[in-house]
Amino acid sequence: MTAHYYDELLKYFARVMQDYDAAADIVQEAYARLLALQQAGQHVTESRALLYRIARNLVIDRYRRGQVQGWTTDNHSLENFPAQRACEPDALVASSQVLQAVLTTIDALPLRCREAFILHRFDGLSHAEVAEHMGISRKAIEQHIQHAMQAIRRCRMQMEGDTDTPAPSLQRRKNRCD
Repeated sequence: MTAHYYDELLKYFARVMQDYDAAADIVQEAYARLLALQQAGQHVTESRALLYRIARNLVIDRYRRGQVQGWTTDNHSLENFPAQRACEPDALVASSQVLQAVLTTIDALPLRCREAFILHRFDGLSHAEVAEHMGISRKAIEQHIQHAMQAIRRCRMQMEGDTDTPAPSLQRRKNRCD
């Protein structure tokens, strides 16, 4: 099985969700679903990518369930939270849309570029460590990470209303980072 991706997934989703326990639940569920697919006879060639996709979809589902169930707990309303504005529906929708667009942009990056970016930004590896892990030069890693950051900046600019920037779905063709 692909258990060696567990720590990587856990670190990534713990940062994204800002909740280690919830991230552990998400990663566990992603592994369970991958195992169920494999036991059903599905041939999985890119298990790491599929695990990320499954876990990402689970995070989105969890967020949607939270919206449906409401954001109040123990009869406490949103007024009791210090960051009330951040929890208002329009702010949550805008935030989730930006997050979704950024995740789509990262997913659209070429494989090596995406891997270098994730290892550096989410796993906290230095450029030299990423280069050693991937077996390529440090300069190539720097270029991959720079390219990924530029793609994310373009995505965010577009989300903020800059219409001169291509949509995230079109960035796949523009991201030449292999």
